[in-house]
Amino acid sequence: MGTATAHQTSLKGGEWLIKESIAAETFTPEDFNEEQQMVKDMCAQFLDSEVLPVIERVDKLEQGLMPSLMVKAGEQGLLGASIPEDLGGLGKDFITSTLVNEGLGGGFSFSVAVAAHTGIGTLPILYFGNEAQKKKYIPKLASGEWKGAYGLTEPNSGSDALGAKTTAKLSEDGKFYILNGQKCWITNGGFADVYTVFAKIDGKDFTGFIVERGFEGFTRGPEEHKMGIKGSSTVQLYFQDCKVPVENMLGERGKGHVIAFNILNIGRLKLAAAALGGSKRTLSTSIEYAKTREQFKTPIANFGAIKYKLAEMAIRIWVGESALYRTSKWIDDKEIELLNGGKPFNEALLGAAEEYAIECAMLKVFGSEVLDYVVDEGVQIHGGNGFSDEYIVSKAYRDSRINRIYEGTNEINRLLTLDMTLKRAMKGRLDLMGPAMSVAKELMSIPDFGNDDETPFAKEKKLIQGFKKAILMVSGAAVQKLMMKIDSEQEILMNIADMAIETFNAESALLRINKLSDAKGEENCRTQYDMMKVYLTDAAARINKNGTDAINGFAEGDEQRMMLLGLKRFTKTEPFNTKDARRRIADKLITDGKYPL
Repeated sequence: MGTATAHQTSLKGGEWLIKESIAAETFTPEDFNEEQQMVKDMCAQFLDSEVLPVIERVDKLEQGLMPSLMVKAGEQGLLGASIPEDLGGLGKDFITSTLVNEGLGGGFSFSVAVAAHTGIGTLPILYFGNEAQKKKYIPKLASGEWKGAYGLTEPNSGSDALGAKTTAKLSEDGKFYILNGQKCWITNGGFADVYTVFAKIDGKDFTGFIVERGFEGFTRGPEEHKMGIKGSSTVQLYFQDCKVPVENMLGERGKGHVIAFNILNIGRLKLAAAALGGSKRTLSTSIEYAKTREQFKTPIANFGAIKYKLAEMAIRIWVGESALYRTSKWIDDKEIELLNGGKPFNEALLGAAEEYAIECAMLKVFGSEVLDYVVDEGVQIHGGNGFSDEYIVSKAYRDSRINRIYEGTNEINRLLTLDMTLKRAMKGRLDLMGPAMSVAKELMSIPDFGNDDETPFAKEKKLIQGFKKAILMVSGAAVQKLMMKIDSEQEILMNIADMAIETFNAESALLRINKLSDAKGEENCRTQYDMMKVYLTDAAARINKNGTDAINGFAEGDEQRMMLLGLKRFTKTEPFNTKDARRRIADKLITDGKYPL
């Protein structure tokens, strides 16, 4: 499927909760066109030929090695996929640039360096820079001649980014802003040439600035010693009367938060893509090991306990990429719609990413937690060897952990998921009131346990509808009961967010297999069908658990009992043998020797 024209049927951000999606109109990884497949293959070849053979040297921070790898990536166009051609990039669509993040996601510290450079290191200037700034910096960032970094976090302001203490003051001659302060955890900080730095003008107007490596008063600290991603340059930045030319202010004065928060939307989705790319590599490594490692005179791949692990790793990856590319296409379509409506390039993509900020937050949480699950079970499959630095799975384990922290911690992103949804409802962008009231009425009625619909996947579709009703029921009652106090009930908010994440993923998986079976026939996608069924069955139990915890956290008496009964009704599944389904999935993985989908 091409991406030249936008579907008119794309849902608005968050609207999947109250409207039904159509499988035929849902983009899936099976829809990648030939060029996109080539880009994906090129990324894999680059990792195998250029990065992984020297990864130990990368981890030792060998002088000049990481920058040289980035130059090589730039020569192949991998740093400029989403940059317009007139600024030295390839001008590709959002799905293709997402594929680059996934394709390079198995490159350990190299993946981190590239993601930081192409994302937070380049996009602020690309989307918020004036023409002169873009012409000066973007072509060199696209080629890799210059490397980019981003200075937002400070020792005392992480998730509270606007609490930054770094200041900017206009010089007496009006030619410079004088920056004073400190930034920490700066990826690529040790070798970058261009930094997007945030400071408060006169201590109050939070503003972005473009700082070059050689500016007077700007120094960098030594490399941090980290638990993982050891080859990723991470330093502190120090500004002591640093002179930044006034023409290097980025965007509008006092609008730095617009830059920071909009770039994060894109970064969260791209992080999910990279995490899934890393997950696929670790799964393939684990399959290979399980096939060759023998215990009790047989490969451990033959054991049910190992098959469970391999299958569950694959299920979560498959479900995650279903949700990732469903959302990526929505962003792609929205960008085209805004461009056709007369919006300039930068406003089009930022507007599209903002529209789907809820989904980006959910993807970041799920993608990072899939990778953590996969590397953890990968180490377990390797046994004692998994704890040895001689096996690459130990590196994957250490490197994974940071993903739940940066681009907004997973706790922050869970809270944002519900916060953004409720705010859109209050502003009229999302009609939650009507559907929530319908669910409340349904709770008072006699349940309909019949299902005469014999169309394919009718039972699964009804189950997804039940999941959505559960979210509307619990969130609606929580808002009504807690009112203005709801922000302080973070446990309940995260319970509901987890219900939403499970539901969005489950629906994405169902839409993907529905579309695939329509195209190829159900008998030709048995593995994917098993993945969907296992995930939906388990998701129902997890949604029930989160819903129960949330209800018990704010309701009591008859209201509590009624909602718990409703929750049980909305998450009721038919018996399904997940053990045998996982064994079938694992057998497919073992036969292919890698993640095959």
